[in-house]
Amino acid sequence: MGVIEEIKLREREPNGVDPAFRKDVLEGLAQARKAIPARWFYDLEGSELFEQITTLDEYYPTRTEIGLLERHGADVGVIVGEGRAVVEFGSGSSLKTPLLLGATAPAAYVPLDISGEFLRQSSEALAAKFPQLPVLPVEADFTRPVHLPVEVQDLPMLGFFPGSTIGNMVPRVAIDLLRSMRATLGNGAFLLIGFDRVKDVDRLLAAYDDGQGITAAFNLNLLRRINRELDGDIPLSAFRHVARWNPDWSRIEMHLEATRDVAFQIDGQRFEMAAGETIHTENSHKYTPNQARLLLQAAGWAPARMWTDANDDFLLILAEASEQRAAP
Repeated sequence: MGVIEEIKLREREPNGVDPAFRKDVLEGLAQARKAIPARWFYDLEGSELFEQITTLDEYYPTRTEIGLLERHGADVGVIVGEGRAVVEFGSGSSLKTPLLLGATAPAAYVPLDISGEFLRQSSEALAAKFPQLPVLPVEADFTRPVHLPVEVQDLPMLGFFPGSTIGNMVPRVAIDLLRSMRATLGNGAFLLIGFDRVKDVDRLLAAYDDGQGITAAFNLNLLRRINRELDGDIPLSAFRHVARWNPDWSRIEMHLEATRDVAFQIDGQRFEMAAGETIHTENSHKYTPNQARLLLQAAGWAPARMWTDANDDFLLILAEASEQRAAP
């Protein structure tokens, strides 16, 4: 089996709660326009629900991106060469990762994920598929600076950021994240990244509000997590999942909408919401090819190759760390 080093855990309170989770929830619900960052969806149950979402007929991004990796993985391997450390930001179940690892002959694989338990499970499964490959999982919030294991710090890097996860961030935050990735991966690095493309609004809405209600369960699981980990008493029956298209921002938004006036406590703090008020839980921005290029270039990445599917649903871009310049 592949070498799996001990997961480097994020700091937690004595009761096991991530202090950043507590801070984001309490501050987010205290705002006039309530919002909680989407990264907190991914406890073990949330991660498993998301994996179910990726198999739904309505949810086209996963199967489309897999098809692009199957068709163009060899092209990526030729460009980046062998012997790199593949660093995956937000690895999830690593469903797409074997396609990339098989095409690039890496020296090591470093999956980063905020859900430590889910990360361990997926790392063990991947190590079984690649018994000679060092697998070095790190539990981390990749939206903040990440210290990579010492075993890979002298290796050339290939970052992997699939799933159009970049779309979860507003553009200024997306640029900050891409700059952070540029700093983490270093000079000479490549980044393989997925972008969901602008398309018919009805198709987009269906992808984020499926007929089986799995996306709704995924969204509502955030409230279950708050109740469990932060001593909350939020009545889940008072909320429903809502997906909206926001044309001004070119994005799908997910919200948890109060179906009646409701009051609840979290960590001893009281909150009230009126019927129709929402907690904004996720964005999924959609990009044109030119917008995707501009986002990467603004963050120090030079697009080298771009691939799309026959339906123009999804973009897969391989970018190279561009030269750092002090002036235009």
